[in-house]
Amino acid sequence: MQICIFEDKDCKNFLPLVYFRPVYHLHCGVYSLREKIECMFPKIQTVLHMREDIAENVSENFPLLKINRLPNDDIWFINGRVLADENLVKFLKSNSTIEKVYIQGDTIAAAFVRRTNLSKLSGDLNNRIVDESLFKNIPSEIFSGTIIQFPWDLVNHNAEEISRDFRRLKIKNKITGKIYAGSHLVNKKNIIIGKGSVVKPGAVLDAEKGPIIIGKGVIIMPNAVIEGPSFIGDNSVVKIGAKIYHGTSIGKWCKVGGEIEASIIQSYSNKQHEGFLGHSYLGSWVNLGADTNTSDLKNNYSTIRVHVNNMMIDSGQQFIGLTMGDHSKSGINVMFDTGTVAGVSNNVFGSGLPSKFIPSFAWGGQTGFTIYDLEKSLDTMRIVMARRNVKMSAAYERLVRKIFGDTVEERRSAGVK
Repeated sequence: MQICIFEDKDCKNFLPLVYFRPVYHLHCGVYSLREKIECMFPKIQTVLHMREDIAENVSENFPLLKINRLPNDDIWFINGRVLADENLVKFLKSNSTIEKVYIQGDTIAAAFVRRTNLSKLSGDLNNRIVDESLFKNIPSEIFSGTIIQFPWDLVNHNAEEISRDFRRLKIKNKITGKIYAGSHLVNKKNIIIGKGSVVKPGAVLDAEKGPIIIGKGVIIMPNAVIEGPSFIGDNSVVKIGAKIYHGTSIGKWCKVGGEIEASIIQSYSNKQHEGFLGHSYLGSWVNLGADTNTSDLKNNYSTIRVHVNNMMIDSGQQFIGLTMGDHSKSGINVMFDTGTVAGVSNNVFGSGLPSKFIPSFAWGGQTGFTIYDLEKSLDTMRIVMARRNVKMSAAYERLVRKIFGDTVEERRSAGVK
């Protein structure tokens, strides 16, 4: 038996975060959604289904992964938006005998298909959305697990997932980094510090309310405070005086400072300076300038409207900050309104509040935006990536150019010229 982790049509709810990656490569807790599924089933091989336009880039970064090809085996199809836990393991083990599709509302959560019936499906999943038509004539049943619907769901589940991932790690020697005299580890049994990491004097790691997981090669500079549950990925730097509150996950090779609460930052992004980031999700290669601040709560405490898949919707949430796509940047003293969505390769600067939806490749601020020239944008991307010893590949450049083309209409609709 094998597992096929798939994207469905609702992956578009996660734009701009999924322009460069499948939805299940978004993180929640320590791991991505894909990694959580694989952790639950370590002995079962997985294949991946994703949009064809990102497949080449993903394959280049993960050459050992099998993409958009069905194996000749019994298969569990699992929606990549499923938040995997121990209940999912029990569910799959108890239902691996009869072909069935498991649904939640209008979403296919999972499906079990026998090898003998795979010929009825398309052996090539390229350019095909996984939906009910793929499992025609297979009986259905209700699925009761958790399916992530929007980016803020990842943020809302993040604290709990950090705690779950802490239990999954099962590390005996939890502290292998260097702890300087004068630093303080509160509830030490609830803290993991990886090899080569250092915690400098005056830093406080407070794990009384949840675990703190520090990866390998991390630098926690003097007087930084981290409150659990929190996660800091490999080779990241937590700057002097930083305040990292509960429910925060920082990816690999990031630099963070100021005040961060209940937020997720993908790898290679920086928020080095003072300023507040709350209930937000940042993609990779993002840089927030000094004193950039995000609002995550309206003054009247009402629910927040957010731009999702070309529509403004009521999120039903009281706390939502900034959602920002890869390679976007803010200048000094920039302010983002509650529930702002900023696309790929933006450059936002100036005083006042910019619009709550900033389309990809836009340059400007409150007074308006112009198109961020594609070639200049690519030049900046190359420079930024080279600073982390990452070379932009031809496949990556092709994807950037496609994203620019795909977002022409959203810029036009937003009045970006």
